[in-house]
Amino acid sequence: MIKDKVAYITGGTKGIGFGIAKVLLENGVSVAFSGRKRDDVEKAEQELKKYSENVLGIVSDVRSLESEEEAVKYTVEKFGKLDFVIANAGLGVFKPVDQLSAEEWNDMIQTNLTGVFYTLKASVEELKKTEGYYITISSLAGANFFENGAGYNASKFGVVGFTQAAMIDLRKYNIKSTVIMPGSVATHFNGNIPSEKDAWKIQPEDMGSLVLDILNMNSRVLPSKIEFRATKPAN
Repeated sequence: MIKDKVAYITGGTKGIGFGIAKVLLENGVSVAFSGRKRDDVEKAEQELKKYSENVLGIVSDVRSLESEEEAVKYTVEKFGKLDFVIANAGLGVFKPVDQLSAEEWNDMIQTNLTGVFYTLKASVEELKKTEGYYITISSLAGANFFENGAGYNASKFGVVGFTQAAMIDLRKYNIKSTVIMPGSVATHFNGNIPSEKDAWKIQPEDMGSLVLDILNMNSRVLPSKIEFRATKPAN
């Protein structure tokens, strides 16, 4: 069903975005992905070419609408269309609210929330043409607040609300929209270095498999919000 489709993934140089790109490439999807740092983008592009040559790495910053518009333009120029958009780019700073700086707050909100809007704003006209699919990656932190999480919680609660409201707006164009809310994922997020101790966590490829399942669902159904967690937490 999704073979020969085209996807654009933000934050695709590692972690969840890379895992999604890998699975989609293995299943016949052409993939453009973006990241902020050229070295990271070039390295990820070479790694992903092991799975398919139909991959394009783009240097883009989701905090800039113009940057995202350029990324979508490059994607369409390369592959001819755009069917799927996965807004994945994100970061986290975890501090008590009285110690969280204005710069840290703004960076999280601009990347995690405003970036999700910019990615959709830049791609929505192309998605209208293909009656495509828009997926955002939030977090279980988008429903469960916790100590030292004020900024991160605010951004991820916002992603859930934004995606759910956008889903209602977009469905009249036959564009489907889903927000995924994963728990602990074995990535480099927040300075973690994945190792055997993370074997209990969701793996990036598991996120890819979930996205693949969503995209392969019958067009008459829409899983609009998905909580996705490890079966058992670490002991």
